[in-house]
Amino acid sequence: MKIARLYIQLLLPLCLLLGCSPTISTFDQNAYTQVTSLKVDALDLMDKATDNYTTHESEVKIVQLNIEKAIEYDKHRPHNEITTKMWTILNDPDGHLFGGFLVKWKKDGKCGVAFVADKKKQIGSAFDQIAELESKKIKPSEVNQ
Repeated sequence: MKIARLYIQLLLPLCLLLGCSPTISTFDQNAYTQVTSLKVDALDLMDKATDNYTTHESEVKIVQLNIEKAIEYDKHRPHNEITTKMWTILNDPDGHLFGGFLVKWKKDGKCGVAFVADKKKQIGSAFDQIAELESKKIKPSEVNQ
């Protein structure tokens, strides 16, 4: 009986402590700046997709590298799995967002104006969702209030 009571005395505070820990990361200004900046870079690059891919290949590599850096940064933030998953979907070369757009552009050589305009709306919205999630996270100064 005393052992059960001791377990309750030890486990209850532990459960309460774990239950009160954040389930999503706190706001990070650097992550927010990265996503908004990368959105501008990606959409600007997409405007060039009506030109031949090889003309802009070095620009594509720069934007891809910067997105990979943002993914890597977010991947190592605690409780940030949702944001990391959103980035992974956005950048998936087999998907229908930015990664897939780049693959299609490279494969086809160039893209039509209407296709680019439609994809810019979809991809811009995906970037906005990542930015909005980050901006709505609790600020670190508010965590212990």
